Amino acid sequence: MNDSPRLSHRLRPYAPYAPSRRTVLGVLAVSATTAAVPLLAAAPTEAAPTGTTDLVYIGTWGQRQVYAVRFDPVHGTMTPIGSVAQVSSNWVTVHPTRPVLYVAGSEQGGFIRVFEIDDASGGLRQIGEVETESVPTGSGGLSYIGVDRRSRTLLVADFAAGTAATVPIGADGGLGTVASRVQDTGSGPSPRQLGPHPHHMVIDPSRRFALVADFGADRVFVYRYDQATRALSDATPDGPGTYATAPGSGPRRLAFHPDGRTVYVLNELTADLQALRWDARHGTLAQLQSLTTNAPGHTGTTSAAELVISRDGRFLYTSNRGENTLVVFAADRGTGLLAEVQRISCAGVTPWSLALHPGGRWLFVANEASGTVDLFLVDRGSGQLTDTGTAVAVPYPDSIGFRTPARTAGP
Repeated sequence: MNDSPRLSHRLRPYAPYAPSRRTVLGVLAVSATTAAVPLLAAAPTEAAPTGTTDLVYIGTWGQRQVYAVRFDPVHGTMTPIGSVAQVSSNWVTVHPTRPVLYVAGSEQGGFIRVFEIDDASGGLRQIGEVETESVPTGSGGLSYIGVDRRSRTLLVADFAAGTAATVPIGADGGLGTVASRVQDTGSGPSPRQLGPHPHHMVIDPSRRFALVADFGADRVFVYRYDQATRALSDATPDGPGTYATAPGSGPRRLAFHPDGRTVYVLNELTADLQALRWDARHGTLAQLQSLTTNAPGHTGTTSAAELVISRDGRFLYTSNRGENTLVVFAADRGTGLLAEVQRISCAGVTPWSLALHPGGRWLFVANEASGTVDLFLVDRGSGQLTDTGTAVAVPYPDSIGFRTPARTAGP
C-alpha cells in the first residue's frame, strides 16, 4: 500500500450551502491509550462547534488507531479530537443508544474490543474483549461488525476464517460469548477468491433469516436466524440457501429496502449493483436488475466498496474505488428498481466506506489512500450530493461510526 500524501493542516470555517475550496482539518495529536482521553482545545484558527455536537469515530486500516472527531450537524463543521485508542481497527460500529464503541481487529482470533465512550471528551476506555474464532485462522481478520438492534446482537463477518458469527449484546452494551457461528463454503476464479470470505451480514425484516455476502464464494448465503437465541443455522436440509452472483464478482455489501421485498447487493470485483427480489416466506432471492457503477468507457482497475441506503429507501449511495467516484441511485417506490441520478468525485482517493449521518443531511466518505474523511451535503429531495470542501485528515480511514449523545440518551 502506498503512503498517503502529506496533508495540509490549514484550518478554515465551512459555510454549509456554498461549495468552497477544499479545507483539510489536521488531526490533533493525542496520547493513544485505552483510558479516557480529554478533549483538546481547538486551535485558535479552528472553527469551534456550536450547539449540539456528535462524535464521529473512524477506524484506520493497518494503523492500529481509532480517531475521533466532533461534528456539528447544524453548521456542517468538524473539529478533530485525534487518536483516542491504540487498537487494530478493521471496522468500527457504535451502539445505537449506549455510549459504547465496538472495534473489530485484523489479527488472528477474530477479536472485538468494547470501549466505553466519554461523551464529554470523546475519549475511550476499554471495558471488554471477545475472541470470535474457535481456532485462530490466517491473517486478514474481521471485515465487518454491525448491531442488530431488535435482537441486541452483534453481527460479525470474518473474512479470514470464512465464518459468520453472532454475539449477544447486554443491556449495558457489553458483549457476551459467541452465540452462534456458521462456516461458508466455496471459491471463485479470482486469485483473491481461493476460499470463502464473508464481507457483510444483515438480518432480514421478517427476523427469520440472516444474509451473508461472501466475497470469496461469489454467493449470498441465506441462514436461518433465531431471534431469541441468536442462533444461525442452515436454511434447508441441504445447507444454507444461496444466491449465486456472476463468477469473479465478489459480493461485498448488502442492503434491504424498507419495503422488505428488495435486497441490493454491491459486488466489489465487477463494481456492479444488483437489485434482488426477496421472498421472506422461503428465504430466497431472485435477480431483478443489474447496473454498473463504472462510467461508460471505463478502463483500468474495477473495484466497488460501499453501499448505503437512505432511511426512507428512496436513494442508494455507492463508492467506486477504481474511479474514485460516488454514484447515487434512485429506487422506484413500487418496484425497487434503480436509476442512476448522479456521479461525482469522492474528493479523495480510494473511497473505502461511506456513512450517512443519522439526520440524513450529511454523507461522510472515508478516502483511505488519500487519508481524509470528506463531508458531502445531501439534498434529501433529489438525493444528490454536494462536496462541501471540508475534510479531516485521518491516516488510512476505513470505517465510520456516529455517537449522538443528546439524541440517544436512555435505554
